[in-house]
Amino acid sequence: MNKVGTSSSGKVSEVEWVIISVVCTVMIAMTWFKFWSLPMTEVLGFVTGGACVWLVVREHAANWPIGLANNIFFFFLFLTSRLYADMGLQVVYFGLGIYGWWNWLHGGENRQALTITRTSKKEWLALALLVPLSTFFLRELLVRLNGAAPLWDSFTTILSLSAQYLLCRKRLENWIFWIVADLIYIPLYVSRGLILTAVLYGVFLFMCLLGLKQWSQKTKGTAL
Repeated sequence: MNKVGTSSSGKVSEVEWVIISVVCTVMIAMTWFKFWSLPMTEVLGFVTGGACVWLVVREHAANWPIGLANNIFFFFLFLTSRLYADMGLQVVYFGLGIYGWWNWLHGGENRQALTITRTSKKEWLALALLVPLSTFFLRELLVRLNGAAPLWDSFTTILSLSAQYLLCRKRLENWIFWIVADLIYIPLYVSRGLILTAVLYGVFLFMCLLGLKQWSQKTKGTAL
């Protein structure tokens, strides 16, 4: 499996940092001063989630600490919405986030920065077996817990876990799994009244398409 010599901490311009900071500050302030009725946990999840995914697109390692904060906010948001699989997913994300952060910085050869690679045939085989089986068993559990939308909740949970694993390993194909999951998440969150979160996942979808394009350009000509 050939590697591509790209840094684990890509460049983010000062303008990008300013935009991220301004958007986050404005949205939090508008929520604090009750310009809208959105819960603070959903707004915090929105701003940290958007910033996190953009930094992943830019291949910047700062996405990991911001992502850890995002996991905490979404945990409480999904708890109140009875999306128990998504709630539990945040706990797993948190652990994977710590692993991914370390791996991006020290997971390459001689503990150097990790580089973008393609998903191996063994990983594809494992995913092809584990995704449907894990979805089935998780759905059965959610039905017993009286969770909302047990099938779609379980399927998106397993897709997201697969995507997060591939992201921790800096595999190009993590974007494909995120794209499929986002296409399901958007109507799912609309059905639960989480409109801002649905909008966020629409933004995620756009960023994932952009990330797939940018990372593909960096891995052009590499073999599995």
